[in-house]
Amino acid sequence: MDAAATGAVRVEKVRGRSALTQCFARYPLKLIAPSKVGPASCDAVWLYALTYGGGIVSGDTISCTVSVGDGCTVAITTQSSTKVYKAVGSKCSEQLLEARVGEDALLVVIPDPVTCFRTAQYYQKQVFQVFANSNLVLVDWFTSGRYESGEKWDFRFYKSVNHIFLGDQPLFIDSVLLEQGSNSTIAERMQEYNVIAMVVLLGPKLKHIQDQMQDEVRKLMSVQLRPPTSGGSRYAMRSQSSLHPQRPPLIASCSPFGHTGTGMVARVAAVSTESVYSFLRHHLAALEAFLGASPYSAS
Repeated sequence: MDAAATGAVRVEKVRGRSALTQCFARYPLKLIAPSKVGPASCDAVWLYALTYGGGIVSGDTISCTVSVGDGCTVAITTQSSTKVYKAVGSKCSEQLLEARVGEDALLVVIPDPVTCFRTAQYYQKQVFQVFANSNLVLVDWFTSGRYESGEKWDFRFYKSVNHIFLGDQPLFIDSVLLEQGSNSTIAERMQEYNVIAMVVLLGPKLKHIQDQMQDEVRKLMSVQLRPPTSGGSRYAMRSQSSLHPQRPPLIASCSPFGHTGTGMVARVAAVSTESVYSFLRHHLAALEAFLGASPYSAS
């Protein structure tokens, strides 16, 4: 374990079941492993990642390693949104996660969104090492801030990096960067949208969830983005509303990745946090068969 790590988790097979064999955390990270989340027949370890004080203070660095043994199932979540408090000077808050997912194993990372307060600066990097038959669910999402209180895209800097490696070969590389610019603010670029989300599904166990999500997102967007039709002739002048159509409250897309299409990434932009919770609840509900409980069911 890295001497600078604030957390380390190891899950291995013990007497044929997934078991937590290492769980270390120190300030500002706290890890809670409930003894029972789903039915006794379900073979999954759940972990809740918390921070003291209910958020990440300016200058804090949280660094955690996770090892999921062959054939094991692990779900990592949070109890509420990850709050990033305002920056003191130029200090940046950081979260780093390194995870190894064994053969035929399943790691499900399903946090609540990151919410950056006014002037906050936040950097996050997550690296996953997988095998050809590993399975990974990754939800990475953030809000515009405390937008119901009037803070909307008021943070200074947000960057999230996600890397997935198959052996030493990069399988998925993604980076999101938002910072206040001299030409335009983040709020001006984001328009009315308050939530940005990414969902990664990788591995043979998740193929049916991938297929269903792609099919349903395709149908949803074909309806949402279909241009309005005029009841008159094909040469009739379009109405003012068709010239300036209202943006849908939720936009989503799905794209496969990997040499054989074993992975899929979905991207979502939405006006409200609740609409993304509903999206995640619906599309990840089938994970209950693996986890013993449906993701985001209590949200």
